[in-house]
Amino acid sequence: MEISFNEFEQYIDDKILKRGLSYFKNNKVNQPIETGIGEYEATVEGTEDYTVKLVIRKDMILEHVCNCPYDWGPFCKHVVAVIFYLQQDQLNLKRNPLTKTSKIPAVKKKRKTLADKVISMLENASHDDLKQFVRIKAEEDRGFRNQLLAYFAQYNTSESKSFYVNQVKSIVSSASDRYGFVSHSSSRDVYYGVNNLLESAQNQFDRGNYKSTFFICTAIMEEMVKAVNYGDDSSGYLSFGIDSSFDLLVRIGTLQLDESIRKLLLDYCLKAYGNSTFGDWDWHLGCLHIASLLLKTEAEIESFFVLTDHSEVSEYSLEEMQAIRYNVLLKCKGENQAAEYLEAHISNSKLRGIAIENALKTESYEKAIGIAVDGIKYDKKDRPGLIHEWYDWLLRIAQKQNDTEKIIEYARFLFVDNFRSKQDYYQILKENIAPESWFSFVNELAKDLRKSSRWDHSGLLAKIYIKEEWWDKLLVYLQKNPDFPTIDTYSEYLISNYSGEIINLYAVAVKKYMENNIGRGHYQSICRYIRRMIKLGGRDESNDLIAYLRKEYPKRKALLEELNMI
Repeated sequence: MEISFNEFEQYIDDKILKRGLSYFKNNKVNQPIETGIGEYEATVEGTEDYTVKLVIRKDMILEHVCNCPYDWGPFCKHVVAVIFYLQQDQLNLKRNPLTKTSKIPAVKKKRKTLADKVISMLENASHDDLKQFVRIKAEEDRGFRNQLLAYFAQYNTSESKSFYVNQVKSIVSSASDRYGFVSHSSSRDVYYGVNNLLESAQNQFDRGNYKSTFFICTAIMEEMVKAVNYGDDSSGYLSFGIDSSFDLLVRIGTLQLDESIRKLLLDYCLKAYGNSTFGDWDWHLGCLHIASLLLKTEAEIESFFVLTDHSEVSEYSLEEMQAIRYNVLLKCKGENQAAEYLEAHISNSKLRGIAIENALKTESYEKAIGIAVDGIKYDKKDRPGLIHEWYDWLLRIAQKQNDTEKIIEYARFLFVDNFRSKQDYYQILKENIAPESWFSFVNELAKDLRKSSRWDHSGLLAKIYIKEEWWDKLLVYLQKNPDFPTIDTYSEYLISNYSGEIINLYAVAVKKYMENNIGRGHYQSICRYIRRMIKLGGRDESNDLIAYLRKEYPKRKALLEELNMI
């Protein structure tokens, strides 16, 4: 973008102008060096030191480049700061005087914040005046009144869950349509209202008022699950309140509690689970988990087992429930009964993992291998994704046994065929293969990946090229996949040696992107990439690309306007 050197302010956004002027006045610009006729280079101090280059001829700024990451507009604040430096005499600008740093810097008088003013006012106001203000405010503002009652709940002798239930109902009702539905846009209002209550619950928890915390959390949970069932929660604003409330109750469950609070929370969770208060949501099992933390007496433990014996749940929920039941057996009945239960329910993937881990703790490697191999056979047909977990266990067992051959076998399989890595399988391979054999091994591995039909095989290839620093192969990979996300991901490894090629790849990606996208937002995106090309030294390639776009899309006014700003 060419602009007048003497009228540059007219072409630059006000915010960028102000920031650039601030940088100039605060001595962030080192004196520019004239590297050629009308060509200037200067360093500007920012979060890092950035280099700015300008080409000015016949009072026109023909070129401006800065190596900072800014690419949202044609000019960054660093370029503007250098222009102000060059124009300081014409514009009668002055920089702030430099100050010598003394050994003991003078302490600046701190300006009072609003919080400081409030604290000062509260310290000086009388107790009666504050009480009068709170009383009037509570009468006028229902929201303030509710927050006040929740914050000081411990002083409310008639406190009950129903008080908070009514508050949540009011919040949801005010955001619902006439049919009681909470839309996507209205869910944010519910979130803010419920979040105020959650802050009160957290405050009560921090003070040790667990009964008040219990009332607030259970009120939110029960009322918000209705909103989730009959509202649009694609944003997660509605379920957020339930998740946060459950987290607080779990934290209460892990504490040494007063007996009345322990019993209150335990009875609630068992009853909510038995009545399916939270339906098929994960919170249903959450109640069972909290209850398992609170069991104490034989009668409570027995009622827990009776409840779980007769509950009907989905396959997923059944596995979770069995895992909770196992932990209760281990805690309350001892290792022998827990082991028997584990053996009887070994098809449960969570319990199978525990069984393998227990075998490893006692160095029963053959038993651990057998359990893992059985898992592969059991899950291969119906749950093939799980077999990678059992192979990962086999790898861990081989590592315990220092079995190099098996380590290589399992790590290779998991690197090629697993998309949820639990370990760095590539590094494990490199540590266990002799250095003299590594090059040929990796070449064979890459060859197999190129033949693979897996959707992410190319990403694994790129990972190999980066690990081995095979930059020429990584460049070929990018040339076969010239789209913005791929170039953005891998160009950092190639810029130093292949900047010209990266510039050309961006040009290809811009042309390809323009074939399928229309609209000013898309045009602004491609202009960002063109500016990136310029930063990499591709001014000529950028000019050619701009000329191509103008010729190819002459009727797209918004595109031409955006191109004129580069």
